[in-house]
This record gives sequence, structure tokens and C-alpha cells, in this order.
Amino acid sequence: MTPYKFSPSSLSLLKECPRCFWLSFNKGIKRPSTIFPSLPSGMDRVLKAHFDVFRDKGELPPELKELNGKVKLFSDLALLEVWRNNFKGIQWTDEKGNLFRGAVDNLLQKEKKLIVLDYKTRGFPLKEDTADHYQDQMDIYNFLLRKNGWETENYAYLLFYHPNKVDPKGYVLFHSDLVKREINADNALSIFQKAIKILEGEMPPSSEECGFCKWANQEVK
Repeated sequence: MTPYKFSPSSLSLLKECPRCFWLSFNKGIKRPSTIFPSLPSGMDRVLKAHFDVFRDKGELPPELKELNGKVKLFSDLALLEVWRNNFKGIQWTDEKGNLFRGAVDNLLQKEKKLIVLDYKTRGFPLKEDTADHYQDQMDIYNFLLRKNGWETENYAYLLFYHPNKVDPKGYVLFHSDLVKREINADNALSIFQKAIKILEGEMPPSSEECGFCKWANQEVK
């Protein structure tokens, strides 16, 4: 059986619908494509450049002012560029040849330990459960770093940006929220193992909430 290649985004489909996940990997039958918003990608590029300016100065940007004196930005920019690359990222291969890969936005360093820092752009202020939706992603990044021999703290940071107002000159100003999340690398391993088990078995039932499967199963009258 051909080894599988996973990323946090591809594994998120497993949680949404096991059947769609199985069909995508084993039969090449993917969900119909939808319009992908370009703002998050544009913000991601700008934010990485923004943080790199402060990295070169050995400082933290204003959004991380509460962390001043506690951490610094990861200094190995060449290695970080590899880990940021969606086609490379941080990789680990299990004993069956299955590849797990994830591309981080940025990293902080506290003495010898790394801390994942991920940017999120949204249209509205945070809700109580907003950060919960990114728990698996943070767990996976930390799992991959540890599998590559790096020590990580038992927490990560999510840095959220949302539009705040437009100033008199017409510039859109964003508000930022820094959210600290405890991580669980064992959760990442469980997700990987569950994914492989499902893919190596028969096609599973769809999720009750999957609108794609409901649409596909409708009878034309």
C-alpha cells in the first residue's frame, strides 16, 4: 500500500467527515472546490515580513509586548524558511513510510525550548471557543518538532488579527489578540494513528453533519 502524506489541513477533514477523508485519499474523490479567501494568505505574507524586521533587530514586535524579557524570536531564519514552506515544512516519517508534515508561521525561543506561534486572520473579534478550533494544529506542530529532536514548551501561542477601524488616511487598522494554549503532543499521535487506521480499512460512514455527503446522496426526482 502506498504510504500516505498528511498535513494539519488534510487531517482536519478527518474530523469533519471520515467518509470524505477516506474518499479523498483512497479514491482521489475530493470535495467540490469552494472560493478560497485571499486575505488570510496576504496577511500571512505581510506578517512574516513584519516579524522578520524585528527578528533582525533582536526585538519582539508590539503585539508580543507582554512577552518581553521572557522569550525571543527563533533566530535561525534559514531553517525557519524551510519549516514555513508548505511543500517542505517540519517532516516526520513513521515506520510504514507515512509522511507527516506541517508548516509553521513562526517560532519563539525560551532558552533551549521552542514555542509555536501561529497567525490567524478573522473578520470579527474572538468568541469564547475560537482558539479551540486550532488545538489539533498546535498539537501537531509540537509533535513534529519533538520528533525532529527539538524541545518545546507545553504551550503555544495563537496571534489573532481582526479589522478594528479605518483611520482618517484610509488605512485599515487591525486589532490583535495573543492567546496562550496548552498543547498535547499525544493528541497529535492519536490523530495520525486514527487516520491511518481509517484509510487502511473499508470506507467508513459519513458524518451526520457533512453537507457534501448529504448533497451527494440526494435523489434527483
